[in-house]
Amino acid sequence: MTDLSQALGITSSGLRAQAGRLRHLSENIANADTPGYRRKTVSFQADADGVHLGRVSLDDTEGTMFFDPGHPLADETGHYEGSNVQLLIELADAREAQRSYEANLKIFEQTRQMSSAALDLLRR
Repeated sequence: MTDLSQALGITSSGLRAQAGRLRHLSENIANADTPGYRRKTVSFQADADGVHLGRVSLDDTEGTMFFDPGHPLADETGHYEGSNVQLLIELADAREAQRSYEANLKIFEQTRQMSSAALDLLRR
């Protein structure tokens, strides 16, 4: 039973990691129009207990420059820097994270069913 328990722990760590990734992706999408916002990226770290979210870092690519002399953040030339979030990339990453979450959920459910079946066999 310890192997099944370990499998449940590993898949649940994958669920938590993908949920955290989705949280950061949704923050990026929500702030796509916020001037000066920097896109957040996350990394994953694997160990014997499963996978965990690693360090959150800010993407250092330049944001789009906009010309609007009346904007409060505009410089002396009338330009201000927008966010560096590209919605198409964020949506594709969110779809990938969603699919990974669903795959982990399916493995979790199958492992739970196997564990339940093993307990039923032991009861007989």
